[in-house]
Amino acid sequence: MKEINDIIRAYEQAQQQGLQTALATVVHVEGSSYRRPGARMLIEENGKLTGAISGGCLEGDALRKALLVMQQRRAMLVTYDTMDEDDAKFGVGLGCNGIIQVLIEPILEEEELHPIRILQMLAADRTPAVLVTLFSIADRKNAQPGTCILQKKDVPVIKKKDSHPLQDYLSADIGASFETRSSSFKNYIAENFNLTAFIEFVPPPVSLIIAGAGNDVVPLVNMADILGWQTTVIDGRPAYAKPERFIISCNVLLLNAGEILQKIPVDEQTVFLLMTHNYNYDFELLKYLLPQNVVYVGILGPKKKWERIIQELKEQGIALSADNLAAIHSPVGLDIGAETPEEIALSILAEIKTALAKRTAVQLKDKPLPIHEQDDTLIRKISVS
Repeated sequence: MKEINDIIRAYEQAQQQGLQTALATVVHVEGSSYRRPGARMLIEENGKLTGAISGGCLEGDALRKALLVMQQRRAMLVTYDTMDEDDAKFGVGLGCNGIIQVLIEPILEEEELHPIRILQMLAADRTPAVLVTLFSIADRKNAQPGTCILQKKDVPVIKKKDSHPLQDYLSADIGASFETRSSSFKNYIAENFNLTAFIEFVPPPVSLIIAGAGNDVVPLVNMADILGWQTTVIDGRPAYAKPERFIISCNVLLLNAGEILQKIPVDEQTVFLLMTHNYNYDFELLKYLLPQNVVYVGILGPKKKWERIIQELKEQGIALSADNLAAIHSPVGLDIGAETPEEIALSILAEIKTALAKRTAVQLKDKPLPIHEQDDTLIRKISVS
């Protein structure tokens, strides 16, 4: 979501300057690539780029093609095929051994729902959403429908008025994306069209709630901001819970443990860190969190602290469910040899990312399979009448 928010801000600035823009989106990948489907980049006519669709290899070529898209006012699907060993012939030097489909769409102000407006609606709140982008690999010279459907959970669908009739077939696939919380690719084939849909599940950004406003929390907040996570710092001590101690995007609240869940909404992207260095505060907050089925709770401190917490919970007749035990990480963080506050912050954030992605932290060089699951980008063909 950070990339999308950066693109929205850059577009608004470009609009104020009267600059033409185009949106480049990685809509499909076969094999290996630096960025995966859903990577986006805003291209301005002055050459400014916001976001990224590769590690820096495709951007120059995408800029040249985006200028043509702006001039022609027509979307273009570009294929970068690096399966050939001699990828130097592309002039982009990828070395990724993959086929990357990039859709470049002009941003036309007269359109009621151009791609950036759809992204603005997507980013307006913390509602999970599905974004549909239509493109045709088989009929590249025909019009590319592009970014055209936004469906938020329990909200009426948002779609372009002149959108492709294929949208009538997409309801079930959009529903499945919400159900599985995953993206998919469907190739719909009919007598008069051959279109692929990138059905993209977009969760809200991570909401990181940190109980404790000590100095060791500052680098944690700064690093989380770089990741695009939304941070809230809570402390019961007025001397610590001061907004001026943290970056401006951080929400700082003066609350006791019992007030936190009354003030903080919790969803499936909300994670908690207990870092008050106050055992009683952490213990009380944990008791409030246990019934909420929070996906991740990290507790700073040694293993003996966690053993004491377990014992006291038993004494109070509070049993930990299997879900509780899976969600609670104490001591918090990955074992990377962290010593300084900055290193500890890195260890904690890496563990949170691992937990949310449902991965096991291993060195990539020791992973027997490819970094990304190949089935994730499999295009399933569907014949429609």
